[in-house]
Amino acid sequence: MLDGRPLIDVHLHPARLDSLTMSWDVWVQDFDSPQLRALYDGDAVDPQAFDAMLAAEGVDVAIALAEYSPKVTGIQAVEDMAALAAAAPRVRFAANVNPHLHHPVDEEVTRQLDLGAVALKVHPVHGGFPVNDRALYPAYAICQDRGVPVVVHCGTSTFPGALNRYGDPILLDDVLRDFRRLDVVLAHGGRGWWYDAAAFLALSNERVWIELSGLPPSRLPTYYARHNWARLTRRMIFGTDWPGIPGIARNARAVAALCPDDETADLVLAGNASQIYRLPLT
Repeated sequence: MLDGRPLIDVHLHPARLDSLTMSWDVWVQDFDSPQLRALYDGDAVDPQAFDAMLAAEGVDVAIALAEYSPKVTGIQAVEDMAALAAAAPRVRFAANVNPHLHHPVDEEVTRQLDLGAVALKVHPVHGGFPVNDRALYPAYAICQDRGVPVVVHCGTSTFPGALNRYGDPILLDDVLRDFRRLDVVLAHGGRGWWYDAAAFLALSNERVWIELSGLPPSRLPTYYARHNWARLTRRMIFGTDWPGIPGIARNARAVAALCPDDETADLVLAGNASQIYRLPLT
């Protein structure tokens, strides 16, 4: 709980350092600190220290993201995220597939979901594929049938090797047409060039959500200035992109302050995520 409100952070990267393709300084950018380094035991985050950090930040549930992007950030194996979740009570994890690496995709998605993943993340910008690649359709069909949300990296990335043309939300048009019962979460909310397109999708489709990771809260009203703020905030889900942030609680408080009322703040900080990711709050 943070200031009396439940808090869910749906977007964290507790990366194994030995499977990153880049140095620590590039990975954490401007957010290095002794406190961050203290969370690591060798190449991996210490589950107890990580869980204690989440508790101190007021987080009830945090979702750690697996990633298979060897040309950009490297591989964060789903087994490592599952092990972290098993040892840290507040942590859940999301699956990840890359059609260049995983075949058959349907079998790999099923395997990862059966490990306990609460969502499927696809990363077109780092993986080097369009989100409407038909090779991914079996994965979307499985998620739709199971009621599992698909999280799509929607926005730019500054890491070397990223293909930002694949961050365009217009590429989701086919997917939303062909999978009408699939919940789609737009991670980074159109960061860079596509805020209007992301907002349009979220406001025009009840299955599409804006996820706030990597977006400075103070800039959100400017990014989405052309849209009805009161309506759009009710379509938002809180996430941070940890460790690349000043602090989880700091961001959450800033986001809550921008919401038009307490009910909306409750939805953004936990309610929407609890519903879409099926995360019960006690």
